[in-house]
Amino acid sequence: MKDTVYITGHRNPDSDSICAALGYAEFKNKTGNGDYIPVRLGDINRETQFILAYFGVEPPQYIENVRLQVSDLNIDKIAPISSDITLKMAWNIMRMNNVKSLPVVDENERLCGVVSVSNVTESYMDVWDNMILGKSKVTVNNILDTLTGQMINSVKDRRHFYGKIYSLSAAPEEIGVTLEEGDVVISGDRKEFLEVAVEKKVSLIIITGNGKMDEDLLAKAKENGITVINTPYDTYTTSRLITQAVPVKYVMSKEKIVYFSSDDYIGDIRGIMAETRYRSYPVVNDDSKVIGTISRFHLISGKKKKVILVDHNEKGQSVEGLNEAEITEIIDHHRVADVATTTPIFFRNEPVGSTSTIVANIFFENGIRPSKKTAGILAGAIISDTLLFKSPTSTNIDRIVLDRLAQIADIDVEDFALEMFRYGTSLAGKTPEEILKQDFKIFTYDNARIGVSQVYTMDAQSLKDLKAPILAAMEDMTAEHNFSLQLLIVTDIYKEGSELIVVGKHKDLVSKAFNVELTDNSVYIPGILSRKKQVIPPISAVITR
Repeated sequence: MKDTVYITGHRNPDSDSICAALGYAEFKNKTGNGDYIPVRLGDINRETQFILAYFGVEPPQYIENVRLQVSDLNIDKIAPISSDITLKMAWNIMRMNNVKSLPVVDENERLCGVVSVSNVTESYMDVWDNMILGKSKVTVNNILDTLTGQMINSVKDRRHFYGKIYSLSAAPEEIGVTLEEGDVVISGDRKEFLEVAVEKKVSLIIITGNGKMDEDLLAKAKENGITVINTPYDTYTTSRLITQAVPVKYVMSKEKIVYFSSDDYIGDIRGIMAETRYRSYPVVNDDSKVIGTISRFHLISGKKKKVILVDHNEKGQSVEGLNEAEITEIIDHHRVADVATTTPIFFRNEPVGSTSTIVANIFFENGIRPSKKTAGILAGAIISDTLLFKSPTSTNIDRIVLDRLAQIADIDVEDFALEMFRYGTSLAGKTPEEILKQDFKIFTYDNARIGVSQVYTMDAQSLKDLKAPILAAMEDMTAEHNFSLQLLIVTDIYKEGSELIVVGKHKDLVSKAFNVELTDNSVYIPGILSRKKQVIPPISAVITR
């Protein structure tokens, strides 16, 4: 079975993050031996929507985290049992499958109990209860199954046997004193014993050793409404086995059943297992139907979800639960940050304008041509991340790769870029919160935590009326996440400059980093286009000075 590997960009994904994940998934599925699934950690912005729709590509599926779930484990696929089956059958199933308990389901296949080895043995070792057949509502079919019996006379309206159980061995006259109507008799085929049982109108006669009943006596048993069966077992063995005809619902645990859902996280169930200490636990699916059982053994198997990171290598920007996953590769064009691995991995980090440039080169270096759709979305991501080579992060490698991808995708780069930027930079109808979160990253230092948003526009004046509510929303985010500094970079693509809108107790960091004065919490700086190369490094230098 192929391993599933998730390929993910960063939170609040931009076009490069989404397109690089999609493109690298295509490459890995062509060359790797796993099942590579591109995923996203947030909503897709307008620009990315345009790119994907233009080339007819479906967005990656959304995931919240990569924490290990019960569904990721190879749990025991033991079929649940009906509550009506006998203890003997349940015991045989447990022995055959080498398990210590079985989930029990009702007629709708919903979990209704758990029967364990201890349930079976405790019921068997308890002080003899000769009324057990009635109390547990044992059916004649259960008795036939348990005793490998044959029906000699069936009573249509009788469902259960409520009398006492007797194994006949005393003299007939003594038996006659003890027996009462409705009792259950176990006996060999001695006629004098059977005559007393029929005369007393017992409810059930079990003839051992495959014994028979005389025709005249059988006729009288029919008159008296007595069920008659025989079994190949001797009287002693039959007496021992009869209690194993009890249905499991009589002995199973019904109250406070501890079970898990296939969606439960392993980290959450460890504590429950430690507190309860059962050998195994039922697992149910979304329809509350039992799909198997899980034990502590499954939790120590060491299996983890496998993840490939693209367009980031910083824990604060990555998927939740990353510390519980196995990172197998990283493809990025940002600074090397704080993601750590336990074993060596493939880590490709290049100072180019876009991760999609690296992904495209991986195709070409291996002699593989990306599909037309994938070439198109990778081209769109390069245009986006380099601002069509206006960004200082752009390199000649980006230009060469984009030209090659554009030929495969059959697009005019200039026309496509103009249409993409016009659609993607529209802020019409967006709330301040949506503007701040559409391309938002957190950068963590020893004594500082900084939140940085960036939006691109072809008309910076369109944000003028939104500035006050945006500042208010930034103040709220800063308080909620305890940022030392939060800033919004409003980048005018055609003027090739950015307005920095700043809040936080250390907003003076911006003034020091760029040698500027803030006016009403903002400043316009010509030539600033790249968060990665022109904003974060100067601020980092001031912080770590």
